[in-house]
Amino acid sequence: MINLNSKGKIEFLTEFLMQAHEVNLKTSHYPKDFLDLKMKVSFGMGMPARVPWISFTAQGMSTSNGYYPVYLYYKDINLLILSFGISETSEYETNWPNSIQESYPRISEVVDNPPRYGDSFVFKSYEPVIEANSVHFARGGAVLSSEAVESELTDMLNIYKRTLDLEVKNETSVVSTGLFYMEKQLEDFIIENWANTQFGSELDLIYEEGNLKSQQYRTDIGPIDILAIERKTKKHVVIELKKNQTSDDTVGQILRYMGWVKEKLNDPEVRGIIVAGKYDEKLDYARKMIPGLEVFIYEVQFNLKEYIK
Repeated sequence: MINLNSKGKIEFLTEFLMQAHEVNLKTSHYPKDFLDLKMKVSFGMGMPARVPWISFTAQGMSTSNGYYPVYLYYKDINLLILSFGISETSEYETNWPNSIQESYPRISEVVDNPPRYGDSFVFKSYEPVIEANSVHFARGGAVLSSEAVESELTDMLNIYKRTLDLEVKNETSVVSTGLFYMEKQLEDFIIENWANTQFGSELDLIYEEGNLKSQQYRTDIGPIDILAIERKTKKHVVIELKKNQTSDDTVGQILRYMGWVKEKLNDPEVRGIIVAGKYDEKLDYARKMIPGLEVFIYEVQFNLKEYIK
């Protein structure tokens, strides 16, 4: 049992479930972060929502644009779902990896005609028993301990962090320093500063009739982040940025694109480059075993200069 007076890390969940049955929509008293992720609570805008929620997002994502762990409370059927959430407002450029999408059911498969969030995936579900000043969490008729509920949330958040391939344990983490957000801008930066990068010294971008084709190069299996050509040999180089995805996903993706270039562009000597924000042991092992694959680490530096008129 979790009660309002407990000192557990997720006592906010008890309060959330009890408030969900009130007309009070205020959320300012809830924590703003949890285990290094941004936490947001919503009971609706202007009027109570049929599905109030608590989301946990990494820097660079939001509930309106991204994917993230989220508690979804289906009040009409008294079902709380800890979900692999997906934004319904706008489609994010990446999503939960296939391993998750193939392993967990969609909410629409568990809830008949869900009013919202049917495309999100179910990690754990609970049947709350709400009393005067406490909440019990049950599943399949068995009451769960507060430690079990807390452990399942922690497991979910760790899956999320591994999916983003982030370490958010201290102030030097990718989330804390903002690298996750900056990776989204890295592709444009590389293109705009091509001549001043290490790539520009040996590779050329592809233009057709004066139009840049290298960036987000179109293929029938998806866009390549950057496709360049070796200046001397005229061989193709596939450049993929390791964004908010796992190392395995990144390696699989670049190998697919290299295979496409080999077959469709008739280039058996195509090579690949992965650009990452930090050293990654998994990528290092892949680099050692895959001919023609290189890994580059980028660094971001800021310099402040006094404004002199």
